[in-house]
Amino acid sequence: MPEHRRGLLLGAAAYLMWGAFPLYFPLLEPAGAVEILAHRVVWSAVTMGVLVLVLRRVGAVRAVFADRRRTLLLALAAVVISVNWVTYIWGVNNGRVVEASLGYFINPLVTVLMGVMLLGERLRTLQWAAIGVAATAVAVLTWDYGHPPYVALVLALSFGSYGLIKKTVGVGAIESLTVETALLAPLAAVYLVVLGVGGTAQFGQHGIWHALLFMSAGVVTAVPLLCFGAAATRIPMVTLGLLQYLTPVLQFACGVLVFGEQMPPARWAGFVLVWLALAVFTVEALRHRRRQLRLAVDASTAA
Repeated sequence: MPEHRRGLLLGAAAYLMWGAFPLYFPLLEPAGAVEILAHRVVWSAVTMGVLVLVLRRVGAVRAVFADRRRTLLLALAAVVISVNWVTYIWGVNNGRVVEASLGYFINPLVTVLMGVMLLGERLRTLQWAAIGVAATAVAVLTWDYGHPPYVALVLALSFGSYGLIKKTVGVGAIESLTVETALLAPLAAVYLVVLGVGGTAQFGQHGIWHALLFMSAGVVTAVPLLCFGAAATRIPMVTLGLLQYLTPVLQFACGVLVFGEQMPPARWAGFVLVWLALAVFTVEALRHRRRQLRLAVDASTAA
């Protein structure tokens, strides 16, 4: 199989698995969002530890821990991704799958806006137009919900911040997630012990299959990440960026078709505006990339 096609399949697999998360987390109920988060952290740390040993990345992980600046930044990333994870789990298990999908629809636009505000990057006219349409969408959805779409905004801001930190650190996906979960695992383990001592832990209280589902959280976290990492080395980032929309599309479909969440007209209007903003943003980005490539070719030819 050609490498490009393999990359497409791996990328699609990663985003489809992430998109199917709304079907997974309800299986862990009646555990609450924080308990599920703690298990996800602990079992992810175990899974990533095994992967590091199998892939012989121990030296790379040690090098990260030896760098104080990188370790501190990854500790911050760990806190931010924990906020993202617990918000998503809570949203999914409280009937707000559609709103959670909104967070990942608007995440590319929020990330670009963060680049402007924090890194001094400049936006082109159509990019500003896309952000303006997205802001209008959030206003419409705020009117529809009766309050800002908190779940979506927290997901978008936390994931955008996480990406910004990871870009600053410059550490591979496997090494970074290993360090992040290793830093969080002791706190998560203590929390789970406290729940167990207090008799409120759900792990092991609902049969062996329920316990195994908890233990699978590490694999559920690691497998899409590995597919994503493998895809990133085989296909252009533009292609990978377009594939990312598979995740919120599938999440949205789960919310509407599987969980039967209500979509009144105003909510549809808000989502249509978001999709319009993404369409403008994506088309503009593709055109800009083609223009840059054409200029590069012309410059090379002239030289």
